[in-house]
Amino acid sequence: MKRILFHLLCIQSLLISAQDQDQEQEFEKNNIDITGSVIDKDTQEPLEYATIAFYDHETQEVITGGITNEKGTFKIEVESGIYDIHIEFISFKTKKLISKKLIKNTSLGTIQLALDTETLDDVVVVAEKPDVEIKLDKRVYNVGKDLTTGGATVSDVLDNVPSITVDVDGAVALRGNDDVRILINGKPSGLVGLNGSDALRQLPSDAIERVEVITSPSARYDAAGTAGILNIILKRNKLQGLNGSVTLNSGYPFSLGTSGNLNYRTGDINFFTNTGYNYREIPGNSLSETRFFNIDDDGTDNPDTFLTEDRDFDRERKGFNTNVGIEWYLTETSSITSSFLYRFSDNNNNTTNIITESDLNGDILSQNIRFDPEVEDDITKQLSVNYTKDFKKSGHTLTLDVQIEDSEEDERSAITQENISTIELVNTLEKQKRLLLQSDYVLPLGKNSQFELGYRGSFRELDTDFLVEFDDNGNVVTDTNLSNNLIYTQNVNAAYTQFGSKIGKLSYLLGLRLENTELIIDQRTSNDFNKRTFTDLFPTINLGFEISENQSILLGYNRRIRRPRSRFVNPFPSRSSATNLFQGNPNLDPSYANAFDLGYLNKIGKITLNTSLYYTHATEVFTFISEDTGETVLIGADENNPGTEVAVIRRTPINLADSYRYGFEFTVSYAPSRRWRMNGNFNASQNNFRGENNGESLDNDNFSWFARFNNKLRLPAKIDWQTTLFYRGPRERPQTEDEGIFSMNMAFGKDLFKEKASLTFNINDVFNSRIRKRTAATPTFISDRETQSRVRRFNLSFTYRFNQFKKRRKRKEEENIDEEFEG
Repeated sequence: MKRILFHLLCIQSLLISAQDQDQEQEFEKNNIDITGSVIDKDTQEPLEYATIAFYDHETQEVITGGITNEKGTFKIEVESGIYDIHIEFISFKTKKLISKKLIKNTSLGTIQLALDTETLDDVVVVAEKPDVEIKLDKRVYNVGKDLTTGGATVSDVLDNVPSITVDVDGAVALRGNDDVRILINGKPSGLVGLNGSDALRQLPSDAIERVEVITSPSARYDAAGTAGILNIILKRNKLQGLNGSVTLNSGYPFSLGTSGNLNYRTGDINFFTNTGYNYREIPGNSLSETRFFNIDDDGTDNPDTFLTEDRDFDRERKGFNTNVGIEWYLTETSSITSSFLYRFSDNNNNTTNIITESDLNGDILSQNIRFDPEVEDDITKQLSVNYTKDFKKSGHTLTLDVQIEDSEEDERSAITQENISTIELVNTLEKQKRLLLQSDYVLPLGKNSQFELGYRGSFRELDTDFLVEFDDNGNVVTDTNLSNNLIYTQNVNAAYTQFGSKIGKLSYLLGLRLENTELIIDQRTSNDFNKRTFTDLFPTINLGFEISENQSILLGYNRRIRRPRSRFVNPFPSRSSATNLFQGNPNLDPSYANAFDLGYLNKIGKITLNTSLYYTHATEVFTFISEDTGETVLIGADENNPGTEVAVIRRTPINLADSYRYGFEFTVSYAPSRRWRMNGNFNASQNNFRGENNGESLDNDNFSWFARFNNKLRLPAKIDWQTTLFYRGPRERPQTEDEGIFSMNMAFGKDLFKEKASLTFNINDVFNSRIRKRTAATPTFISDRETQSRVRRFNLSFTYRFNQFKKRRKRKEEENIDEEFEG
């Protein structure tokens, strides 16, 4: 009997051991598919974009996740194991499946979510994106919540983004460097137009979803732009049915505009459009006082003379732009998107320039009034086609893009002077044709690595016809010294590859880009032809190290290029006034730069700190110098006054040897409560120029800085109050010195009709203090100029949203899966 019991115990032990081994074999780590569907418990309708998150049961660390499609279903690949599964959708109660053992392909069935009535009032706060997202090679600013830019333009939006400044002329700079590349949805775009600063001032701010500030671009991006890249992402929805928003705005000085962001999806086809029209009146003024030392070549010092130019700008901007497209989901893993962009603007720029010459005692020697009415018409047409293929593995994608653009800008002016019968007719006609071909392939390797390669071909031809004529009582004569036809061709073929991975707490993204550039300068008037070809390599390195859960260090390096624009190489002069000329330099070479960026991010409770140290060494830098041409013009001549000969000053670009720029940037965000948020940005840089021109040293060391502070507070009655302060410190450049500029913007906003609508009132430049004061000095003259391109503006805007929340939670479908390796 004992022997029988012994054998039974042995058999039982063997069976238990075998069962344990079977369980261990079952529990070996392998990839399995988890499927299911999510529906609304009350309506039984599928919930699109519901999130499914898998948490490690022991550590509660998020392992993976996904979202539902338009049918409410999901399929997520996960390693076998024991998980806590959270199913969430905005304004619905979270469903949790605790300690779920997953060892094989499993269907979770139909998961029903119920409305969370207690949080419906707070749905907007729950769904808001963070103001800023820090990634390995970029900072993403979600600008849709900025009240101070409601009813404004893209230019105004950029002027409120940390690290970015927009001067009184509309020129955009990144960390004080104006050589910044501006992209729309990751590509060059006709929305930027031939004149980028003017185009950005006409596009409605309501079309923007976010702005990506890329100070250390990866190899995926063009190497152009020594400062970095600004990537403007436009709004676009993918939800089923009709949804979108419409905005109306009006302001003083008089402005009126409307814009709409609409989307209609039915089944596998998605229609979308961003359309807007605006009319703006933009007054401005400029005052320039120049003192000429009048020293002859033999050293004779004649009495100084003074020239004053008092300009008034009276401008009208009428702009219409629309981008309509269709996205067709061919299969569950592939789609084709085609869109057509049309942009038209009709602008009137009337300038009155009073030129007064006086002596040391202030007595007027001569005076002349110059009228410059200019009409400008811009038309841009652009066709874009994109094909996207998603392979079985998450993040494994292939994209193909074709973009064709045809743009035309026509500027016409008839310049007259008081007491002079001759009319100066100036006509500038620019025609641009551009073709973009692009392909990108992304291959995830393992769990934390990613390989990319791609090609981009950019082929651009710009035909500039500059015609100057003089009409003397019907007798029209062409000025052959100013008139010119230039055809500028720039063809760039580029290939890149990059590899990114994460090892423990270290993330890295290494890339190499090759660009072959062909520049053709065809001066038809003078029969001068110049063709240059050069090939360059542009390495990129981006590193990230997580010190702790809330602290990380980022390090980036990249090589950049700045190619000369057509205007910079055109040797034929263009007039800005009777005594001021701009003349290009056909011998201008590209400028190259090596840029380094070291960043530190720390989250301390409700405070987020982001600091950066950066250094850029650029060679053959473009620098504009002013010089006396040796020519004179007759000012103030009439029947009773012989007039006075006044010197003509020329401004031209040259390659000014080397530039060494190093700086420090500090950004802090603090949210004391859900009703109150603050953020500040400080940037300081030292820029040292080393070079000479015609034996004259143009060495210059200058320090510049700017600071921005933004405060947003919810007042009683759910009224939002936002204030933005900005100050740019004094700065120096070769031959010029600028005084500091202070400005303040303020806005109030309130949601209406159960948060389906918003009403916003804002004041841009509250104290009307955004005035540039500049001094230029040379051995022969010294000049002081004050320019105010835009005066204080008041604006009221109303936005109505339909079939959407005020701000939806950011959806994974609109992001790259591996955010660490975004380029």
